[in-house]
Amino acid sequence: MAHINLLPWRDQLRKERQKRFFVTLAIAAVVAGLAVGGVHLHFQTLIDFQASRNNRLQQEIAAADQKIKEIEQLEKRKADLIARMQIIESLQASRPEAVHVFDELVQTIPDGVHLSSFTYKGKAIALAGQAQSNARVSTYMRNLDGSPWFGDPRLLQIQKTGTVRTFGLNVGQTSPNAPKEQPQ
Repeated sequence: MAHINLLPWRDQLRKERQKRFFVTLAIAAVVAGLAVGGVHLHFQTLIDFQASRNNRLQQEIAAADQKIKEIEQLEKRKADLIARMQIIESLQASRPEAVHVFDELVQTIPDGVHLSSFTYKGKAIALAGQAQSNARVSTYMRNLDGSPWFGDPRLLQIQKTGTVRTFGLNVGQTSPNAPKEQPQ
């Protein structure tokens, strides 16, 4: 039998297979690298997009906060203006009250009573005067209590000096136009 040396052919085939393996391995490594790079690029694009959306939301939130501050300032200004309007309206409504108070004082004074001082603080009125008798002071207090412009007269003092009685009393001012308080 003849001896044929097949070793160089096998070596050459082995080297060729090894070469194909390394080329395939290199191609697989390049494809894998491209795939990883593509996935990384895709996720980085998504992250950048989300970051831009977050920045936009932060800008809108800042703008909304600024508008809220402006609205709060406007509401405060509105409340101040409403308070001023209410004060002006109450002053306008109470303008004729002084005339009514003086007119009612004249109408409630009975004969024999003379006022010497009149002090007006808010809704409280302090009166001082002279009367011919205690009964005249009592009549004056009843007249004040019956008046729609006065209420709750309180005698502070009464002194007899000679034939005249000197008195001091406090009375509260009311308004017949004011709403009545409901008892609870």
